[in-house]
This record gives sequence, C-alpha cells and structure tokens, in this order.
Amino acid sequence: MEEMSMSMAAIQTDHVSVEDYLAGERDGEVRHEYVAGQAYAMTGASRRHALVVGALFVALRPGARQRNCQLFTNDMKVYVHHAGDDAFYYPDLVLTCEADDREDYYLKHPCLIVEVLSEGTERIDRREKLLAYTAGLPSLREYLLVAEHRRQVEVYRRRESDWVHETYTEGSSRLDSLEQDLPLENIYEDVDA
Repeated sequence: MEEMSMSMAAIQTDHVSVEDYLAGERDGEVRHEYVAGQAYAMTGASRRHALVVGALFVALRPGARQRNCQLFTNDMKVYVHHAGDDAFYYPDLVLTCEADDREDYYLKHPCLIVEVLSEGTERIDRREKLLAYTAGLPSLREYLLVAEHRRQVEVYRRRESDWVHETYTEGSSRLDSLEQDLPLENIYEDVDA
C-alpha cells in the first residue's frame, strides 16, 4: 500500500458518491482510497517498499498463472462492503481466481491481499483494512502483512469460520491460495532487512 495517512483531510468534506469516486479515479492523476463517502489521497512509496512489492510479484506470478488467476500490483482497487459502508482500497498486491471477477477498475472477489507495511500505513493496514477485508470479503482466504524494514511476514488465514494469525521471520510462509511456499529470502533479496 503506498504511503498514506488517514488522518489527512479527505479531498472534500461533502459525501462523495461511489460513481463520482470511480469516475474521478479513472480521470485523475492522483490516486485515492475511498471509505464511507470520503476519498483520501495517497502519496508515493519508498524505494524499499517498491523493491519488496516487486519481489513479491515475481515470486507469486508463476503460481497465479499456473492456476489461471490474475495478480495485480498497486493500481487495482478492491471493493469492500462492510457494516453498511462502501470502501475501495489499493492493496500492494491482490490476487483473484474467480473467473467472473472482471470489473475494469476493481476486484470484488480477491482470495489473497498483500500489504507491505510502512510507517505511514501500518496502523491502517493492521486495523481498518484487516477488519474490512476479513469481515467484508467472503472470498478472501489470506491477508499478508509484509514488513518493510525487517524480515517478517504475518499471515491471516481463513480457517472455516475463523481467522488464524501466523508470523514468519525466517524460512517460508505457506500460501494456501496458490498452494506454494513464499521464502522470506526471495521477498527481501534486494533490500537489507
């Protein structure tokens, strides 16, 4: 997830409709996440962040293609309807394996979402997005939080009606959604972590 602070003022104080938000994102130069009628501007990512996201994409893409899934980085939104509110987030990586999840600008049925934690986004990724994704996306099987400044991957994995949390600081994490291991050394090979 690119650097962003939800404490920043929304782009306007009036309620923004979903339709206006989506139209603005298609035509605008600055990306925004949308939560309950408010749009929040996003800023750029650090070098480390970009290297970790790139390494994750390289590691996951072969498994995604092998299973006829689609893997996106940074620019594909995820639509979440939770607690009566609509939200659109830009995860760092998102995977869908649903053949009918083919909107042009957002996904509704991801099975894997990955957020790379930065100082500006960690609190939002751990609280707001964790709750929205796990409660509002029945298709989601795994939510990964990947540390930017240390070797650590946290996996929230759906197990029947509950979520299990696992933390990895060495070796590999297992991704059920792609039936593959994800070695930490591959994630951090281009950064000193």
